[in-house]
Amino acid sequence: MTEVSRTAADVGHTSRAVRRAVAIGAASMVVIGAVLLYMLMQATNNRDLYEENYAVLFSINVAVASVLLLAIFWVSYRLVMRLRQGRFGSRLLVKLAAIFALVGFAPGLLIYVVSYQFVSRSIETWFDVKVEGALEAGLSLGRVTLDTLSSEFSAKVRAVAPQLNDVSETTAGLQLEKMVDQLGASDIAIWSGNGKQIATAGESRIQLNPDRPSAAQFRAARSERSVSWIDGLEDATPETLGSSRVRVLVPLALSGLGLNPEPRFLLVSKALPRNLVANAVAVSIANREYQERALAREGLKRMYIGTLTLSLFLSVFGAVLLAVVLGNQLARPLLVLAEGVSQVAAGDLTPKLAMQGNDELGGLTRAFATMTAQLADARGAVEHSMAQVDAARANLQTILDNLTAGVIVLGPNGELLSSNPGATRILKVPLAAHHGTLLARIPGLESFGESVQNQFADFLLAKQEHEPDHWQQTFELAGANTPTHSPFDRALTIVTRGAELPGNSRLLVFDDISEIVSAQRAQAWGEVARRLAHEIKNPLTPIQLSAERLEIKLSGKLEPSEQQVLNKSVKTIVDQVEAMKRLVNEFRDYARLPAAELKPVELNGLVQDVLQLYDADAPRVQVLLELDAQCPPIRGDAQQLRQVIHNLLQNAQDATEARNQERGEDGHIVVRTVWQEAKGRVRLSVLDQGAGFDDAILKRAFEPYVTTKAKGTGLGLAVVKKIADEHGTRVDIGNRMSDGKTVGAQVSLSFAVVNSTQS
Repeated sequence: MTEVSRTAADVGHTSRAVRRAVAIGAASMVVIGAVLLYMLMQATNNRDLYEENYAVLFSINVAVASVLLLAIFWVSYRLVMRLRQGRFGSRLLVKLAAIFALVGFAPGLLIYVVSYQFVSRSIETWFDVKVEGALEAGLSLGRVTLDTLSSEFSAKVRAVAPQLNDVSETTAGLQLEKMVDQLGASDIAIWSGNGKQIATAGESRIQLNPDRPSAAQFRAARSERSVSWIDGLEDATPETLGSSRVRVLVPLALSGLGLNPEPRFLLVSKALPRNLVANAVAVSIANREYQERALAREGLKRMYIGTLTLSLFLSVFGAVLLAVVLGNQLARPLLVLAEGVSQVAAGDLTPKLAMQGNDELGGLTRAFATMTAQLADARGAVEHSMAQVDAARANLQTILDNLTAGVIVLGPNGELLSSNPGATRILKVPLAAHHGTLLARIPGLESFGESVQNQFADFLLAKQEHEPDHWQQTFELAGANTPTHSPFDRALTIVTRGAELPGNSRLLVFDDISEIVSAQRAQAWGEVARRLAHEIKNPLTPIQLSAERLEIKLSGKLEPSEQQVLNKSVKTIVDQVEAMKRLVNEFRDYARLPAAELKPVELNGLVQDVLQLYDADAPRVQVLLELDAQCPPIRGDAQQLRQVIHNLLQNAQDATEARNQERGEDGHIVVRTVWQEAKGRVRLSVLDQGAGFDDAILKRAFEPYVTTKAKGTGLGLAVVKKIADEHGTRVDIGNRMSDGKTVGAQVSLSFAVVNSTQS
């Protein structure tokens, strides 16, 4: 209970810290948003402030909106991940969040859409086409009025200009004074073509640096008879309205009396009416401000829309935040209890969270945590007991799995219920794949299954009479010379013991005694061979001597035909006696083969020594050597190994020579040694190119008197097998195949090296 309370307290502290962090973050965002909204409203009411701080306000607006959007995405991501993880109560929290978000988002979105349309349309109405057209019309009217004044004034100047064509410089001033009043001008001056002022009247008389027309204006006046322009209108302000004037430049005609008469120009200036200039300036300023505001309306629109968007984000964020916080507060006790119930239902009895509140739900969570702890203690005791049972069962299973004997449990009708690996190894049938199948219906075990079922039937009948506790029987299972569906490559002899188990099931225990039977058979053959050698060898010598003596006594005393019969008969007797002696010697060697004395032997050197004898005898079949120079010394009896090599070479020669004579080929024999470093053994192999062995012979090749040769005794490979057993060596025999055809046979022995611990 203390641990549960501590866990609840830790979770409570963590939850409070999270809620505090969320509250601080939310308050910060609200304050920042409120300040930003206030700044936006102030900026939009003050055009200069708006233009000055537009970039800063827009950047802050985007930053705050991005932070709020990321916060919304983060909260949504947490809810989605909680839902995907399958955490209990996540669906309820998602529903609450959706409800609160919808409550905050839907009205906010509606207000946002309406405000967006209102702002967009309102700003557009500020810049109506009619207003812009009126301003343009006012500007055009002002320009037309000024152009009209300028044209009329220019016409008057051109009309009076001929009066000054031939005026002299001395009288020009008086003439100009008269024209000032005549034209109503404010200033009149005569300028030479090189820009020198000749005479003046009006305001320019008191100017030290009067305004001189430009060279372009002089050229325009000369080519167009007159040119007019208005000064001071573009830069006019309410204070400088009186300085605006229209100016006309007209060329004067010369009489041409001089050699190079210098051209003269009349420049007349007249002040524009003050009201006209004021109206034109006012219309121009209004049009310029209107165009500036029209160009800035998109930025203003974006600022208002950004403000609305920020407000929408604030409302949505607040709704989601309230959904999470209030949802946790409302649903937390129920979620804690429901999650604990689901965990207990799933088998999880770890300490459960208990709320520390004083209400009924808090007490219920504490009672549930106490009950869970008690259940956990009870289950711990049960698991301890079950662990002991499982350990005992595992020990029993380990023993069964490592037994060399086969163990099978059968049902009442003989169906296979269970088996150990030893049974699969002995019977060479994947018994695990046949569980539930009748033993008599498993391929290869039909006869065995029927025999076992009959034995159990007899056993149950006998048990009713004198209550035996088991039955025991030896079975000979099918070998290689039986139908092809048999899984056994040789005759298998097993001793079987059966008993009845509780629940009407049956126990079958058996072991492979084929090697024991084979050893007994080999021992029996050895005893037979020893007795035959003793019984047969004694009379052979007298028989041979008697036949030779008869030949000596009767030679020269018989007719030639009878003498020929005598010689032939004696020779037959002597040859057969010699054959019998060889057979008796082989029997004797097989029966009296001494125990091997294992010493270090260089196998490569031993093979080469034996082959020298074959070279001296001019072998009928070529022998090729493939000796591994890295072969270390082996543990063996050199004399017995010589006999092994000799027997294998003799068999290989006989088989290869017979195949060569049969097919007219030139086959050869290969003697090979290989150092198998990974296994720590040296492998000796003899490969021939004979006809190979039949399957029936391959399975019984090492039994005495099993041979394929017409004159063979069948003891060669039996001796090899016996010597191999003395050396703790395995002998492998088989046919060599190529493209599905038999190309010869191979016999291999694997010897342990000196200082090797492998057998």
